[in-house]
Amino acid sequence: MDNDFTLFPITDFDRVKKQLLNWANQFNSCCFLDNHQYQFQSSGYECIAGVNALHVLEHSSGSNALFHLEQFQKQFPGWLFGHLGYDLKNEIEPLHSDHPDGVDFPDLFFFVPEVVLQLNKQELSILSNGRLSPAEIFSSIIAASAEVPSNDTTSLLLQSKFSKEAYIESIERLKKHILRGDCYEINFCHEYFAREVVLDPLAIYYALSVASPNPFAAYYKINGRYMFCASPERYLKKSGDTIISQPIKGTSKRYLQDTSLDMQSRNSLFNSVKERSENVMVVDLVRNDLSKVCEEGSVVTDELFGIYSFPQVHQMISTIKGKLSKGRSMVDIIKATFPMGSMTGAPKIRVMELIEQYEKTKRGIFSGALGYVTPTGDFDFNVVIRSIFYNRLNQYLSFQVGSGITYYSNATDEYNECQLKAAAIKKVLTNAAP
Repeated sequence: MDNDFTLFPITDFDRVKKQLLNWANQFNSCCFLDNHQYQFQSSGYECIAGVNALHVLEHSSGSNALFHLEQFQKQFPGWLFGHLGYDLKNEIEPLHSDHPDGVDFPDLFFFVPEVVLQLNKQELSILSNGRLSPAEIFSSIIAASAEVPSNDTTSLLLQSKFSKEAYIESIERLKKHILRGDCYEINFCHEYFAREVVLDPLAIYYALSVASPNPFAAYYKINGRYMFCASPERYLKKSGDTIISQPIKGTSKRYLQDTSLDMQSRNSLFNSVKERSENVMVVDLVRNDLSKVCEEGSVVTDELFGIYSFPQVHQMISTIKGKLSKGRSMVDIIKATFPMGSMTGAPKIRVMELIEQYEKTKRGIFSGALGYVTPTGDFDFNVVIRSIFYNRLNQYLSFQVGSGITYYSNATDEYNECQLKAAAIKKVLTNAAP
């Protein structure tokens, strides 16, 4: 693939972004990643998209999926877009997943895009490996509609796999595991779902973006399956020989109409013994994971207990980085660190066994990672949370929410935290028009 981008100046960023996504959505495969203009440490592209699959790698766990990913990278050393599903854990460790999965994303999917698009405030950069030139693609995008589709989902009936009582009972049982020493912290999730759903995918994504614009947002479409993502969390970014992870553990509510109350909530999060306990456990886990693939002594915590504000919540985010040992491949790094500690807990293998025991839904792409790989082997992947999943073929819609459970956890508070995290999604799904 020719990896030289052609640059086209633009004057209306918001309009071109809508045109770009509307144009990309006509293809069977597209991955659109949006930073929503957040300026955090190690921010990536403002918007980047891979459109139309020229070559595809699709595997389930247990089929040497990661080996095939390594071979796929060698065969196609250009841009790749795609995802890692949570249940790749079954290939990395002696684990299993037997719960139902109504959305049915593959455990691993990557594609070589025909077109790569990078968008910022000043310009749209286009790379084409297809029949159309960058200039022809630019003309098609500029000619595309900038309209935001509307969709009425007010009749959608959301159900939960857990009643409040069953959820609280599960938390109390998990706390007994912690008391016995089986684990220190566990991320426990539950699913909301709806059947016989017919909707306009772009309408849902736009509505979610308006309600909850976050720095690792995504519109992802493969083979009739969709993900509308409002994630605030990075799993891993590789830049040269530097690897960085930014786990989130710790949440408090925003009060946008009351500055004093909002600051009080923020400070309460920063000073919370329970939230700091969760966060530092995950930091230790990530440091341990990264040390498997980094030079000795190079793994450091760049920021501990950083508080970052998003539309619905304040989050506690820590940043860990290290210098990769020579010869480490992307698959080596994935095997050492996946699934991410913020979505499992510690110790990782034991809590993944407990997750399988107490949860009722296969996580699938939820708790996995979505992102891109560059021709130089750098990459950036998010953590798939705060996301809606939709299978257009069987008309099944789903989202999952969770929280970290420690000895200090109050079951009712954890349930309420899950409701807070789900609020933006529920609002979108009861009225999708932004």
